[in-house]
Amino acid sequence: MTKTFSLGELSELTETELVGNPDLEISSVDNLESASEKDASFLANPKYNEAMKQSSAGVICIDRKTEVVEGKNFLISDNPSRTFQLIAEKIIASTHQGSGFSGVHPTAVIHESATIGKDVTIGPHAVIDAYAVIGDGSQIYPNVYIGVAVKLGENCALYPNSVVRERCILGNRVILQPGAVIGSCGYGYTTDTITGRHTKLEQLGNVVLEDDVEIGANTTIDRARFKQTLIRKGTKLDNLVQVAHNVELGENNIIVSQTGIAGSSKLGNNVFLGGQAGVVGHISITDNVKVATRGGVSKSITQAGIYGGGPVSPMPEFNKRQVLLRKIATFVSDLANLKKRVDKLERK
Repeated sequence: MTKTFSLGELSELTETELVGNPDLEISSVDNLESASEKDASFLANPKYNEAMKQSSAGVICIDRKTEVVEGKNFLISDNPSRTFQLIAEKIIASTHQGSGFSGVHPTAVIHESATIGKDVTIGPHAVIDAYAVIGDGSQIYPNVYIGVAVKLGENCALYPNSVVRERCILGNRVILQPGAVIGSCGYGYTTDTITGRHTKLEQLGNVVLEDDVEIGANTTIDRARFKQTLIRKGTKLDNLVQVAHNVELGENNIIVSQTGIAGSSKLGNNVFLGGQAGVVGHISITDNVKVATRGGVSKSITQAGIYGGGPVSPMPEFNKRQVLLRKIATFVSDLANLKKRVDKLERK
């Protein structure tokens, strides 16, 4: 079910400046190219200015630097993307979001020693093991497993087939997307130098996720060998990320899909790792570092900035090397020609 709002109402709800017809009604959202007069859209990048001018959207969210176009309706703010998101959330108030189940489903298996808070939803075939604690208002979706002595904070959402193994601790408002695994065993073995046989090192620590952490689908976070793997508050991990044992991620990190972080590495606050980035073990990355897609961090980074390449270097250096690499065929050809000329001179 969607809702309809006038532009005047949307301006008030989003605390934005309206340029245009306050009585026009908006009932949906879409991109600039596909939007109709009943849709809200947004411009977050100046390179789409022409698309904005040609758009049929009923209203377009723009920033204060963008020039308005006569005959169109605009909602002006410092963050048009955020404004658009607020509108989308208001309009798309679907009753089919979340789960149709409420309370504790009769097929859920809950150990008698577990503690379940108020207003908790536990879906079909979920399993809550011994001494687990589930905070008020949390939602446990179907087929979730919560292990022995796990502590789960308030208003968390654990989506289907996610797993939280024994003794792990999740703060408030933590989100686990489907298939996320928290507390899997760290990858540790001893190897007999004579027989080559590998013997498993039992991982006896846990994983701690602080408040407002979100873990993407099929992402795995390994438990520590004897202490804890720690993800600090506000950090967001994309799908298919691997975090090894004893890793510590600071506050408000963004870790993009298919990134791997090896054991005992420590990342500061506001660290950004692009898709398929890799971090070797036992190093540290300071606050406010961004690593570009496929960046390989092979040693500690001690200065804030943007880095790229493998192994990574400051982005200006990386870009210079990339320019030179694109000319490598020309360089090879020039060297071959020079060699011919030198050989000819030497023969004379």
